[in-house]
Amino acid sequence: MPNTSPAAQPATTLLPASRSAARHAEGVSNDEFRAAMSRLAAGVVLVTALEPPLDPDDPHAPAGEDVGMTATAFLSVSLDPPLVLVSLREGSRMDDLLAEQPLWAVSVLAESQRHIAGRFAMKGRVSDRLLFADIPYVRGKESGAPLVGGALATLECRTEQRVTAGDHTLVIGRVLSASLPSADGGPLTYFRGRYRHLG
Repeated sequence: MPNTSPAAQPATTLLPASRSAARHAEGVSNDEFRAAMSRLAAGVVLVTALEPPLDPDDPHAPAGEDVGMTATAFLSVSLDPPLVLVSLREGSRMDDLLAEQPLWAVSVLAESQRHIAGRFAMKGRVSDRLLFADIPYVRGKESGAPLVGGALATLECRTEQRVTAGDHTLVIGRVLSASLPSADGGPLTYFRGRYRHLG
């Protein structure tokens, strides 16, 4: 399941009954809200960042690791300056990393890259190093983060602002570079709790 805002989470993933059935003060339950928002189709992206070395001054310190996260809560914010926004679950690995690392990247996934989206959305997954092992990518010149080969578009960003919103963090980034590595195929979308393609 993509690490996105609750609105984008699939309706089939339920919270424990006491929480999912409970109504908020405004009257809507978690299940009702999630089910309604699952009807909003969204594009699927892979957010990536390079974790810096534990001790940059020590050549023998462990090297940093590439980190990736599937997201559907991603959108354009501004043209001048070029800004984008991604929603991260508060306390997730990516949220913690981007609180320290201002540079990150986004690969807009093609419909043929459903396996990549699923791989980086798994709960209890293996290390990110293994997840990247057989995925073709280049390293971004601005961010150092992986840019997925065959993606419809890639963007490199620098965090401009972080906003706490409920149980998520909204990260607003200035786009430092944008490219279109692939013109083939349509976008991978997420609708009613499943990855889909147009047509």
